[in-house]
Amino acid sequence: MSWDLRDLYQETILDHQKHPRGKGALENATHTATGYNPLCGDKVTIQLAVNDGKIDEIRFDGEGCAICMSSASMMTVSLQGQPVSDAEELFQRIQKFLTANDESAAMEDIDTLGDLAALGGVRRLPVRIKCANLPWHTFKSAIQGEQSAKTE
Repeated sequence: MSWDLRDLYQETILDHQKHPRGKGALENATHTATGYNPLCGDKVTIQLAVNDGKIDEIRFDGEGCAICMSSASMMTVSLQGQPVSDAEELFQRIQKFLTANDESAAMEDIDTLGDLAALGGVRRLPVRIKCANLPWHTFKSAIQGEQSAKTE
């Protein structure tokens, strides 16, 4: 990855941290879960309003590091208005992107991730992968009707 690309990714992370999208409570939530990473103190609550198999609205709230809060912000942008099945497929793609041992397998569809590709920078800092993953696992827990997230 070139330095220019790394700078762009860092700018995207910082933009989503400073100007979070989808942050705040959702009054008409049909699904809610909270995730917590005791190692670093990140805590995020994901709320969804799902209607007829589509995510009508998704919001997050919480406190945490720039990676966690940016990941939550990018996730809400990416999942807003999506069918639940597409959102679950994106969850799987993000998991592969962040955790695959094979770098080429992880990067095979980086061009289709948009701003989410900025999360790829955490691959160089394995301890931060859980920070990026926490909102996604919390989303998955919420959609499955669980109230708390189970991170891997």
